[in-house]
Amino acid sequence: MRLSQFHLRTEKETPAEAELTSHKLMLRAGMIRKLAAGLYTWSPLGLRVLRKVEGIVREEMNRAGAIEMALPLVQPKELWEETGRWEKFGNQLLKISDRKEQEYCFSPTAEEAVTEFARNELTSYKQLPVNFYQISTKFRDEIRPRFGVMRAREFLMKDAYSFHLDEDSLHAEYRNMYDTYTRIFTRLGLKFRAVAADTGAIGGSASHEFQVLADSGEDATVFSDGSDYAANVELAEAVSPGPRGAATETLRDIDTPTQKTCEDVAALMGIPLQRTAKSIAIVGSDADGNDQFVLALVRGDHMVNEIKLAKLPGLGEYRLATEAEILDHLGSEPGFLGPIVPDSGIAKSDSGARKPIRVVADRTVAAMSDFVVGANKPGFHIAGVNWGRDLPEPEIADIRNVVAGDPSPDGKGVLHIARGIEVGHVFALGRKYSEAMKATVLDANGKTVNPAMGCYGVGVSRIVAAAIEQNNDEAGILWPDAMAPWSVAVCVINPKNDPAVAAAAMALHDELQQRGIDVVLDDRGLRPGAMFADMELIGIPHRVVVSERGINAGQFEYRHRRAAEAESLDRDTLLARLGA
Repeated sequence: MRLSQFHLRTEKETPAEAELTSHKLMLRAGMIRKLAAGLYTWSPLGLRVLRKVEGIVREEMNRAGAIEMALPLVQPKELWEETGRWEKFGNQLLKISDRKEQEYCFSPTAEEAVTEFARNELTSYKQLPVNFYQISTKFRDEIRPRFGVMRAREFLMKDAYSFHLDEDSLHAEYRNMYDTYTRIFTRLGLKFRAVAADTGAIGGSASHEFQVLADSGEDATVFSDGSDYAANVELAEAVSPGPRGAATETLRDIDTPTQKTCEDVAALMGIPLQRTAKSIAIVGSDADGNDQFVLALVRGDHMVNEIKLAKLPGLGEYRLATEAEILDHLGSEPGFLGPIVPDSGIAKSDSGARKPIRVVADRTVAAMSDFVVGANKPGFHIAGVNWGRDLPEPEIADIRNVVAGDPSPDGKGVLHIARGIEVGHVFALGRKYSEAMKATVLDANGKTVNPAMGCYGVGVSRIVAAAIEQNNDEAGILWPDAMAPWSVAVCVINPKNDPAVAAAAMALHDELQQRGIDVVLDDRGLRPGAMFADMELIGIPHRVVVSERGINAGQFEYRHRRAAEAESLDRDTLLARLGA
């Protein structure tokens, strides 16, 4: 490949629209160009990187026994209605109508379409297990597309779907895909971690995310320093701190006229923030489907985990309570809420009884003694609170985010938190979709059964941005070899003015190419500084400079992209260094 015959346009200035490093560098390197919000054109340079990633994903999926296919990007409303996701998927589902007023959506994922294919193609247990995959464009109408291709509306994704007669077969394929993803990200040269995750809107019984570790990552990943335990923060278990201490303080009101946060109350009282508990008022539903007022308690320095909270009975669709509902049940305004409810000053039910309040305390709060909470009256908090003595024992649940230093749930070591970018996800779906869409096969006894399913996704275009977030310096991108647009750049000094130099560079380029090296010849005739800056910006791992001085000395100037200095090498040494 000769750069004089290739389209490469780099930028010196950092685009004002870009926030993340990957977005800035992809724009400066000319890898992508914005077409509209969340929509990007991949330039020839960007596409070379994208295809490198796609190629490794395809090779490993084929190696794992998956079968490639192609499903339509545009999918009919009726399929999505069968699973209830036409409405449930929310505004991320981009809906369209054709000339006949038939409704469709642009596929954000393909569980419905592949299950439709399977229910018409798979009839017998003899056809199972099978794993279908595709590498195709997806579309999700992000409310705020940002960070370039990291959170774009249109993206390239590898999605796979497996079908099984029983759970044992499903779990075997789940492990196969887990191992396949491990090989993919290892081959791509990325530092990553697989973490247990919540199944979320996709559903299922098991889930793991593959996170590329990067300080700019949106996701918090939790791992133990004493074992292989790893999970995302949404799922990581916060264990109970141990037995509760005995009460040593009397119950008393604390005047807090303007202090509405645990931080401010603790500062006023001169106590650790860990001695306080904050109350979050929410509304769920009771066994009959009626609204249920709930007070969720976490320690003052902890954060409620919304995913964990939503898994509790009656809280699957919870919402924050309104100020009117808070006043009705607690007789107070937000900022002074707590689990000790006064007998007067609040509304009563028709029978004259105080309106019921469900109290859910995090495990840590349930183990606290002599703590501080809101008094349910403006301007006051209560100190010296103890369970059993001052208020009933609560419903106890793990409803908080873990923090660094918490003990690992497996009892080995303590937890640490790192930032990560999700680039892959594996789910054991079970029969959620096959049952909803009535997909069946006959088992060995001739009985009709719904096959169990697995779902496995890799964000191909997202990997490109994640790799840059993990591999960059002040000069530009530091591609791992497997992802670089070219492995070697042969840079020619004065090619137009010195035919001998141009010929020597072309000869080296041709030899490397014949030896299987992905090489590009920079014969654009740029000054050395500008040429080298381009090669560093676009992240070519190996740079070889061919010049008149070098030819006369029988030497080539070689520099690895991560090396501080260049070195002079003879031809044989250079070829050995390049693996040729």
